[in-house]
This record gives sequence, C-alpha cells and structure tokens, in this order.
Amino acid sequence: MTGTEMKPNNFENSQDRPKIRVLLLADYCNPDWPSLPILAHKFACTMSKYADVTVVTQIRNKPNIDRKGIGNAKIVYLDTEWFAAPLSQLSWLIRGGKNSAWTTQMAMDYPSYLVFESAVWNHFKHDLKNGHFDMVHRITPMSPTLPSFMAKRCPVPFLVGPLNGALPWPKFFRSELLREREWMTYLRGFSKFLPYHRSTYQHSAGILAAHAHTINDLPVESQAKAINFPDTGYEPSMFSLSERSGRDRLTILFAGRLVPYKLPEVVVKAFAASPILQKHKLVIIGDGPERPRLDKIVAEHSLSDCIEFVNSVPYGEFPTVMQQADIFAFPSIRELGGGVVVEAMASGLACVVVDYGGPGVFIDSERGVKVPMGDLNQLVQSYTEALEQLVQNPERIARLGLAAHQHALKYYSWEAKARKMLEVYDWMVGRSPVKPEYWDQQPILQDSLVEAPLAL
Repeated sequence: MTGTEMKPNNFENSQDRPKIRVLLLADYCNPDWPSLPILAHKFACTMSKYADVTVVTQIRNKPNIDRKGIGNAKIVYLDTEWFAAPLSQLSWLIRGGKNSAWTTQMAMDYPSYLVFESAVWNHFKHDLKNGHFDMVHRITPMSPTLPSFMAKRCPVPFLVGPLNGALPWPKFFRSELLREREWMTYLRGFSKFLPYHRSTYQHSAGILAAHAHTINDLPVESQAKAINFPDTGYEPSMFSLSERSGRDRLTILFAGRLVPYKLPEVVVKAFAASPILQKHKLVIIGDGPERPRLDKIVAEHSLSDCIEFVNSVPYGEFPTVMQQADIFAFPSIRELGGGVVVEAMASGLACVVVDYGGPGVFIDSERGVKVPMGDLNQLVQSYTEALEQLVQNPERIARLGLAAHQHALKYYSWEAKARKMLEVYDWMVGRSPVKPEYWDQQPILQDSLVEAPLAL
C-alpha cells in the first residue's frame, strides 16, 4: 500500500472489531459485463475483505460470477427473469437497440427493479428482523429515479448509492439529445411522483451520491443524509503507470461507445484541422451509430494514415492499450460517470476532457486539461489547441500523467474506496457519530451551461 492512498483514521482500529454484516443489493453485478455490472462486482469483491458481505443478485449473473467468484462474499441468486426478460426485450425494441434512449431504459427498469427488491424482501425479511444483518446497502441500480421497495420496511439501517444522475443536457447540444432519442428526459420529473420514490429517501439512513448535481436533485429534507461519494473505481494491478519512451509520433486515444453525446467527431475534426496533429496518431476504440459520420470525415480529409479505428478490445487487454498511448481525448458532453477517464488517469495519460459532468470533477489543471463547454465548433477549436500544445510539450504530458496517476490511486482505487466506505458503514451502524466526507471541497454545477431536461 503506497503512502498516496487514502487511509481513514479508524481503518486500522476497525480490523480489531467484529465485521459489519452487510446485505448488499446488486441486481446488476457481473464480472464480464462492462460499466455498472463490473463496477458492482469489483465493489463487492473488495468490500468482502473488510465486512461480512452477502450479495443478492439476479440469476442472469450466475454463470459469470460462479466462474470468477466474488471474493469472500456469500452470494444469493434470485430469479425474476419471468418479469424482467420480457420488459428488457420491449425496451430494446422501443429504444431501437442498446446505444440510445437511456432514460427510456430507466423508465422500463422501474417495474422490473421493484419486482426484484420485493423478491429480496420476501427472501431475507426474517433474517433482517431477527438481527442477522447490521445494515443493508443497495449499490445498484445507481439511477436516483429507481426507488427502493425495501427502504421503508427495512428494520436495520438502509444505505442507497452511490447514485449518479440528474445531469442536465448542455444547452448547446439539443440536436444530440434528439439523436440520442432522449425525449423521455422531458418527463423525468414525473419519476418523483411514482410509488416508493419519496419513501426511499425518507427512510434511507444514508444516501451516497456521486456528484453535487445528484445531491441537489434529492428531496431537500433528505440532503443532510447525503455523502458525495464517487461511483467509479479501478484496480491498480491492471491500470498502472508505465515507462513511456521519448517517441516522436505520439498516440492520442479515444475510447467509448460511438454515440452522439460522447462527440468522438470533435477529436476527428481536430485532426482534420491541424497539420501538427496529423504528424501523430489518433486511435479510436469503440463502435456505434456515429461510426459512418466519422468514416466520412476521415475520407474527406484523407486522414486514414493518422486515424485508426478499433471496434472493440477485451477488457483484460485494455490496460495495455492505455499504456501504449500518451494522451486521452474524451470530449463527451454529458458523462454521468466516466470511469474510462479514471482508468486513463491511473495509466498516466494526460487527459483532455470537457469541463462538465464526471470528467470535469476528475480533472484539474494540475493533472490534465479541461476545455470549457461550448458548441460543437468551439469544442473542436478548444480540442485542437489543447492537443497541439500537448504534443509539442512531452514534458508537460509526463507531468500531467504522473499527477493524474497519483490522484487516481489516492481517491479511486478500490482499496481506497473500501477504506472510506468502512467509515460510512461505521456511521450507519452507530460505531461513529460523525457523518464522513469524501472530498475537501464539493464541485459546483455550472448552471449557465445547462437547460432544464435532466438525464437519468
């Protein structure tokens, strides 16, 4: 363990006390599925080192969890696929696939998740009432629009989160909102009137929320129970600092689904506008509906010698890809989390992000480059200038990458997060009277750059 990792004062003492018995609700929990499922699995594995964890999840996760294990945690599978599977198929049809209309997906998940938690309650209610658990922690789903069936019934402290959502769309990108088929964002406010929404926040003993805008969207009377707690994490044994030789041709990396709100065209257009950048290489990892637009730009500007597309990379090989790059360019304009940015930081890349959402919290001027939010042309200009300055200053790339690595290790490694989560658990069960905090200074939402519709 390095000296840069976060170590709460009560961590060492906690090892001498009985482990807190936690029932961990994680309907999404899968070591082989990207984004939320793998985050939940990593969290459960890490927390099982320090708490007595029982994970309850969907039967659909069983094959992969049984194959890879889930740390020291006990595991219980519940089968509500009779209800969830048909709704999932209907959602796929309504959304037109998996790459758009995420708010519609959340709306379709509402009844499925209530059925799952109802099944959890029926399975564990006697154990909970008889004192077999000290607390319940619901880690997935993370959307604040999906309430809990159990919160008001639970006889032990109920913790929800980290939640992540309520990030407004930037006012400059209404066309991207429409291309993402996110018309449901205009109806998101009605979720607060659905059954169980108010009782979830009223009866939860604690609420973890990944960002200030998520906390601000909670019921006012519940915000005092909220802790600003990041939702993403990474494994240092996978994503680590590597030696980068002084090569003349640098690699700029974009990784993510090729969908409108991630704006991969910003980086492609920056290369098209810059002879300086064309001396280097852009690698785009991902696939999605934006690929034809990108191919057209590359063809029109004869960029095939300096831009390479890779449809997908197995997650186990992704750290190698990170270590072979020098700069991570990620112009997403509505990134709720942005775990890939944390992984890039941990790998020592100099990251260039838009100052909004999750990436705007991860990065500051000492450990990366944040460009101001603007319309498409403004972002292209900002990225062109930022990337040109970086490729002409390798020493700055190395300095930013090292600072980013140290920051990620201190705050986002799974061990660092587990140590901080133990503080939260101690507070939940009454071992500590003081509500813990994760950050020294809370981020502030830039209201001038957003409009009313909210995401998820």
